[in-house]
Amino acid sequence: MSTANPISPESKSIAVLPFVNRSPDPDNEYFSDGITEEIINALTKIQSMKVIARTSVFAFKNKNIDVRQIGKQLGVNTILEGSVRKAASKVRIMAQLVRTSDGFQLWSKRFDRQLEDIFELQDEISLLIADQIRENFGHFDLQEHLIQAPTQDITAYNLYLKGRFHQLRWNAEDIKLATVYYEQSLNNDPTFALPYFGLGLSYGILASWAFMPYQEGIDKAVYFLEKGQEITQDSHLNYFAQATISLWGNWDFRAAHQQLDKSIELNPSFTDALEGLAELYTAIGAFDEAMQHTRQILNLNPLSPNHHYTKGNIYYLSGRYDEAMDAMDGALQIDPGFALSLEIKAACFILKGDYPKLDHFLSVHPQIQRPDYCRALFKLMHKAENIAIDLSAIQSKMANQNQHETSASLIAWHLYLQVYLGHTQAALDALEAGIDSRLGQLINFQHDPFLKPLHSEPRFQDLKARNFASNRLPAAIPKLEEEKPEAQQRHLLSAQEIELYLERLSSTLEIEKSFLDPDLSLKGLADQLDIHPNKLSWLINERLEQNFNEYINGFRLAAFKEKALLPVNAHLTLLAIAYESGFNSKTVFNTFFKKKMEMTPRSWVKSQS
Repeated sequence: MSTANPISPESKSIAVLPFVNRSPDPDNEYFSDGITEEIINALTKIQSMKVIARTSVFAFKNKNIDVRQIGKQLGVNTILEGSVRKAASKVRIMAQLVRTSDGFQLWSKRFDRQLEDIFELQDEISLLIADQIRENFGHFDLQEHLIQAPTQDITAYNLYLKGRFHQLRWNAEDIKLATVYYEQSLNNDPTFALPYFGLGLSYGILASWAFMPYQEGIDKAVYFLEKGQEITQDSHLNYFAQATISLWGNWDFRAAHQQLDKSIELNPSFTDALEGLAELYTAIGAFDEAMQHTRQILNLNPLSPNHHYTKGNIYYLSGRYDEAMDAMDGALQIDPGFALSLEIKAACFILKGDYPKLDHFLSVHPQIQRPDYCRALFKLMHKAENIAIDLSAIQSKMANQNQHETSASLIAWHLYLQVYLGHTQAALDALEAGIDSRLGQLINFQHDPFLKPLHSEPRFQDLKARNFASNRLPAAIPKLEEEKPEAQQRHLLSAQEIELYLERLSSTLEIEKSFLDPDLSLKGLADQLDIHPNKLSWLINERLEQNFNEYINGFRLAAFKEKALLPVNAHLTLLAIAYESGFNSKTVFNTFFKKKMEMTPRSWVKSQS
């Protein structure tokens, strides 16, 4: 778990912690994970609300950590916790929304449904959560529905969730297993689009990182994506999978840029696509834009080791090795075994010329793939005769190493050694072969610090010109701009409507005293006023400058103060009077009273004597 400094919470923000699997079968964990991800994805559709991405919330899976600490670490004001019990054709979901500032439970509910109603249930939970956040923390527009059923076949959906469960482990064996479940899902429902996109993404990754024959993987990826697009193109996963093939499979930066933009347009909080843009900008050398996107990603996904690696890789390719190592340490705080960060940190020690630290680092991290290559590379680069490395043995090992072993390495140590052994043509041959095979390890070759000795070679310049030609690059790279608050973007009511509804609101609360209903909600009050809840939320926030609960509790506080001083109520406790005034919680009442009156209810009553 990261020990980085806490992030300041944003007012309308949430982290959905992994729902606990309470099913009799422990293997149903894929289902509880899937429910969690679906709710996260649903909430990301709400503009103006910060929703922490899956990777960061899953860092807390099976960990008993106080929600207040989690809130500080993720920079959110609310946490959703829950559990899922799936048995036969029934599902029970327990959920509670907690305020991170003090651990107060804002809302909780139990849902018992048939499994076939799972999509309606996910939509209902997501909307209820969003309502609570809006009522407590401020306005945003809320759609009528956040989740639509992607299939009517629950078996197909279960198999899809199993595939997604394994794909998101991001290792070769699990991704291969994911393809099995995705295909089984399609056997049950060939009209279910999401497994096609999952297969396209999985095969694209397996091909790009040499975990299967390149052309076979790319052909399969394209085939499944085209099948999925026949069903629907309106999916962020569709465009992200297309972009993965364009970027990592074909190094077509222009097409990938367009596809990533489309994916982000459909889901602005989808950090995988945002990171894809950062990786694309890094590859073409647009480091400022890459860093700008990476900072945005880390705001939504601060506990993803991969995003910290992406930040460090930008520094690394820019020649800022100390900052690169700091970022890699951020990744390793979260996942001490994160392989890419370990490899890049070792590379930084080599480039900085610090052999004692390199040697110690390699010794305490035996999982680094080629420690002998790292030491040999240091000796060659810095002409360090005192380093006891047998270079002839290294050369023999390199000669006997087959191409698959070389390409499967996370870092191109084999290529770097050829460079510094002086085997320039062999190095260029290996580089060209790797580029022609579109090896993911080489996509940043034009800025790779270990390849600087090749820069003056005509073949290197030719490779650079061919792969980064203007027709392969994005036509334009837009700058990220800070979003204007929604209230400044548009008015939901005209001036005449504002006056009309303010008058109705005043009448309903002051004369009809709707606030005495302890279950009064924004939607309920909107129904009484015959106004859309989005418009009422905007009116209270922008014209009365309060959130819904603060506004309603203000009336309840006034009613309490009046009732508490009446002799007829002398026999009642203060809490009973608070409940009669519309408050539905002792904690809410005491907290709100102290905030507004700067004293306890009992002290205030005494002061009025």
